[in-house]
Amino acid sequence: MAEKDSAKILKGKLSQSWKEAEERDAKRRAEKNKLPYIDLATAPVNVEAVSLIPQETAEKAKAVAIEIKEKRLALIVFDPQLSETKTLIDDLKKKDFQVAIFVASLNNIQYGWSFYKFTPSATEEITGKVQINEKRLADLKNALTSLEGVKKALETASSEGGQTAQILEIILAGALSNRASDIHLESSEKIVKMRFRIDGLLNDVFNNFERGVFSYILSRIKLISGLKINIHDETQDGRFTIKFPDKEVEVRVAIAPSEFGEVVVMRLLDPETISLSLKDLGLREDDLQIIEKELKRPNGLILNTGPTGSGKTTTLYAFLKHKKTPEIKIITIEDPIEYHLEGIEQTQVDEEAEYTFANGLRSLMRQDPDVILVGEMRDKETSEIGIQAALTGHLVFSTLHTNTAAGAVPRLLDLEVKPSSIGPALNLIIAQRLVRRLCPECKKPSDKIEDELEQKIQSLIKKLPARVDKKIYEEIKIFQPVGCPKCNNFGYKGRVAVYELLLVGPEMEELITGQAGEPKIQKFALEQGMTTMQQDGILKVVSGITTFDEVEGITGPIEW
Repeated sequence: MAEKDSAKILKGKLSQSWKEAEERDAKRRAEKNKLPYIDLATAPVNVEAVSLIPQETAEKAKAVAIEIKEKRLALIVFDPQLSETKTLIDDLKKKDFQVAIFVASLNNIQYGWSFYKFTPSATEEITGKVQINEKRLADLKNALTSLEGVKKALETASSEGGQTAQILEIILAGALSNRASDIHLESSEKIVKMRFRIDGLLNDVFNNFERGVFSYILSRIKLISGLKINIHDETQDGRFTIKFPDKEVEVRVAIAPSEFGEVVVMRLLDPETISLSLKDLGLREDDLQIIEKELKRPNGLILNTGPTGSGKTTTLYAFLKHKKTPEIKIITIEDPIEYHLEGIEQTQVDEEAEYTFANGLRSLMRQDPDVILVGEMRDKETSEIGIQAALTGHLVFSTLHTNTAAGAVPRLLDLEVKPSSIGPALNLIIAQRLVRRLCPECKKPSDKIEDELEQKIQSLIKKLPARVDKKIYEEIKIFQPVGCPKCNNFGYKGRVAVYELLLVGPEMEELITGQAGEPKIQKFALEQGMTTMQQDGILKVVSGITTFDEVEGITGPIEW
């Protein structure tokens, strides 16, 4: 055994020595030809560049292309004096390529050739779009309507040596069929785990990807996302589009290094998830009337507050669609544009081009818009310009990261916006969170409601403002989650928002101008008839839409 180990060590040392000698030789050739030397172990490789030169031609010329930007091409060669290499360079220049030549060892160039297995066929173009066959998609959707179905399909594909594209297709179709918002691929020491985020919660789907299989899936994801395949120790962000017969779903890809390899998160932006009207948002009738009235105003600011992932964008997009008519101009500035809205001009923040929220908003004001959506008021300059727009005849929608509607005013003051401008500009402040809906197929009513709980509910309903229709809550029914195949045995299916609406009138303006704190603004808003998110959540519980656990999970312990 010791002899075998010694032989193995010796073989390794000889191999390393040979590689080092080969690299020294490459450096001498580079110096002799007055060209830069390159080591592909530390350089990114662009598969689109590799595919420009047929593999047979590249092997004859002992060369490989590794990067392309417009007509500028980086070409790695073994020896620029070889006749085949000279012919290749001349051919590229005749095609108007500006060729930057680097010298590398043959070992490095052979490593570059290994990327040909990731290049598309002669008839397929790298377009950043994944084409899914319509019939294949229908078959997949029928088979993958549950997480168990996705798991079984992946087990079968993996055990039968399924192609990487086929496995990725199952992953994507399975996620979409089960309404997942995100796909997580997480590396551990021996295996890779896949999880779907559904209705805000992560669910284990498949825990048995072998590392070799995952490496090919990862390379495929990088390829179609326009990322560097051989970069493993840096974060990378990309995107691609899944083309369906009736829609396109954009997929945002984030890849990061971890202890046991790279981890991937793919966010699925399905346009169906934001195709909601005002009435689909889950607003109570009295809150809906307030929203509809405020949307009729020609100017002013409507702020939507809440943490990331609370559904603010979906709500504001519903407002935009409600306002959209041929007679008015609507422009947005977002970071990033999450969904494309037909008939609305959408622009995206670009820090490199100095198109920030503030600069972009200034530019948009010169476009004579009637309605403006500002993705977020995140600094003083953006907030001040947005408020001035609201004061000068524009209806402005925007978001803030605060916990309550009343907290929006102190947040604007923290951003050093003039209090004398905030009050007159503000029309309405909304706060919202998302709770899971009970599955309508399997939810069941509680056998009995405890007397104490029933009294608390009735007392809360009596204290609600007069605008709330209390008659619809006279019969109190509380439902419980059960679980069935339709909801993957979760007991919940889909989500709905709980809201609080703070209207800004003359008296509230005075409080804002006087720089009142959040507690004072909250107290006054409640006296003026505001219902809180928690109260709205409780009303959704007694309406059979959700549960107390869900409401407490996003608003805290219930305060009766």
